[in-house]
Amino acid sequence: MTFSSSTLCFSRRSALALAGSLLLAACAGQPQPQTVALLTKPKLIVFMVVDGLPQRQIVDYRDQLAPDGLARFLDRGAWFANAHYGHAFTVTAAGHATMLTGAYPNRTGIIGNDWRDPATGVPVYNTQDTRYTYIGNTTNAFDGTSPNNLKVETVGDVLKRADARSKVIAISGKDRGAILPAGKTGTAYMYMGQSGEFASTTFYMAQHPAWVNAFNAAKPADRYFKTAWKPLLPEAAYARSLPDLQPWYAAGGQLPMMLGEGEGDTPNPSFYRSLLRSPVADALSLDFARAAIAGEGLGQDDAPDILSISLSGHDYVNHAFSAESRLSHDHLLQLDRQFQDFFRDLDAKVGKDNYIAVLTADHGFTPASETLKTRGLIAGRQSLSMALAHVNAGLVKRFGEGKWALGFSASTLLFDKKLLAEKGIAQNDMAAEACQLLLAEPGIGAAYTRQELDSNSRTGAPFFEQMRHSWHSEVSGDLQFVVKLNWMITGSAAATHGSPHAFDTHVPLLMYGPKWVKPGRIATPVDMVGLAPTLAQWLGVARPQAAEGAVLPVPRP
Repeated sequence: MTFSSSTLCFSRRSALALAGSLLLAACAGQPQPQTVALLTKPKLIVFMVVDGLPQRQIVDYRDQLAPDGLARFLDRGAWFANAHYGHAFTVTAAGHATMLTGAYPNRTGIIGNDWRDPATGVPVYNTQDTRYTYIGNTTNAFDGTSPNNLKVETVGDVLKRADARSKVIAISGKDRGAILPAGKTGTAYMYMGQSGEFASTTFYMAQHPAWVNAFNAAKPADRYFKTAWKPLLPEAAYARSLPDLQPWYAAGGQLPMMLGEGEGDTPNPSFYRSLLRSPVADALSLDFARAAIAGEGLGQDDAPDILSISLSGHDYVNHAFSAESRLSHDHLLQLDRQFQDFFRDLDAKVGKDNYIAVLTADHGFTPASETLKTRGLIAGRQSLSMALAHVNAGLVKRFGEGKWALGFSASTLLFDKKLLAEKGIAQNDMAAEACQLLLAEPGIGAAYTRQELDSNSRTGAPFFEQMRHSWHSEVSGDLQFVVKLNWMITGSAAATHGSPHAFDTHVPLLMYGPKWVKPGRIATPVDMVGLAPTLAQWLGVARPQAAEGAVLPVPRP
C-alpha cells in the first residue's frame, strides 16, 4: 500500500529593468526596497516544509523521483543548491519561526523547541499559551496554542495588513509547524494525535468552520487502521540506504510496517499518534490542505493568499531510524508521489499559472553516530546530564557548595542567579569558569558567555556568528554551546539535529511558478533569512519589519 491521495502597473521594459536592479542589489547584499510590485501577483503562495529533510536526500534520490512531484521543482523550477540556515541551534521551532519572518532566533525569540525562563528556570514550550485551548480536543499543559512567544511579524501578517481580504492558513502535523508560520494574524490547524483530527485553537476562533467539521466527521485517519506501509520500489532500489533493523534503530524499524498493530480492534490515540511516524499523517495534512483550498476559497480572487503546509513525518522517521535508513529513503519517495497528486489538484483548482509553490525544510539531519563511525570518522553522543554534573562539580571546587547551574535551556546553560546573588559571586566569573568546564566535555565544540555574546566581542571565533544568531538576550540562558562535528546530544533518538554544521544547516530550497520563476539550478550560497523578503517581493508588500536577509537571486522568466 502507498499513501498518496487522489481525492501598480509597469511597462514591460520598466518592470524588467526594476527586476534586474533588484537582483543585482540582492546579490551585492544591499538593502531592498520596502514595497515592490513586479508584473502580476500570484493568487496563492503554497509554502511547503518537509520537517527534517536534508538537501542531500533530494540529490541522492533524484533518479527515483516521480515525473511531477519533487521533479517539478528540479526540472521545471528553480532550486538553490547551497541554501543554509545561519543560526546555530537548528531545531524545528527555530526554523519555522525564521522561514516566514526572515529573522534569526536573536530577533524572533524562538530559540528552540523549548527553553527555561531565564529568571525563574520554569520550562517554556515555544507555542504554549495557557489562555487558549484546542477546539474539540483535550489541551495539555505544554501544548502549543498561540504565537504569543513569537516576537516579530511574518510575511502573512504584512500581507493581511496590506489587504484584509487576503487569507493565511497554516497546517502541520506539529503545533509549532502550523502556529509559527501562521504568524500573529493567520490561522493555524494542527493534527491531533489523540483523535486523528485537525484542530485550531481558541486563539484563532471560537469554533471551527463547517468545512473543518465536515473533514473531521469523515474520520479520514481511520481508513489507515490495520493497513501496511510498504516500500514503493523493489528491494534492490534501496541499496544506497541502510537496511532495516539496525541495532540502534527505535522499535519497529522495518518495512512493511503494520499501522495499528497491537492496538486492539478500533482506532485509538496510540494508533493516531503512530501515524506521525509514517507517510500517513503527511497524506492527511495534504488532504486537509485540499479541504482548506476549497473551504476558504484560496487563490480564487485578486487578493493573494498564503497556504503553509508543514509535513512532519520525515522528522519523526529520521529521529527514529536516521536519514540514511531505508525507511527514510522510502518515506521521501512516498512524499514525492503525494506531491505529484497535490500539484495536479492545485493546477486544476487554482490554475497552474496562478500560484507559486516553494518547498524547503526547517533543518537538516546529522547521520547517526554509528553510521559516521563506519566511514572512519570520529563521532559520538554527548550526555547533557553528565555534562551538567561535571560542570556543577567543577563549580563547587571553585566557588563552594551549591547547584550553581540549574540546567540546560535550549542550547544554553542557565545559572541559579538567586544563589549567585546570595553568595556575592559575579556572574561573569561563574560563566568564565563554567565555559572552560563545558569545553572539557568530549562532544562540546564551542561555548561563549552571555557577556561575549551580548558585546559581540568574539567576532571570527568558531561558530560565534551562528551562535549570536541563536542568542536572544531576554530568552536565552547564560552560556551558549554547540556540539562538535559528527557529535549529537544523547537521547532516545537514533539520529538528531541542532548544530551549526552543514549536515543540519543545508536544506532544500525549491521554487515553481512559470510566470515568476525561471527554471534552473542556482549555485549561489544563500541564507534562509532571504526567503521572507523574496515572498514579500512576489506579493508586492513590505518585507517583515525584523527581516534580516536580502532578496534571493531568483531568476525571472
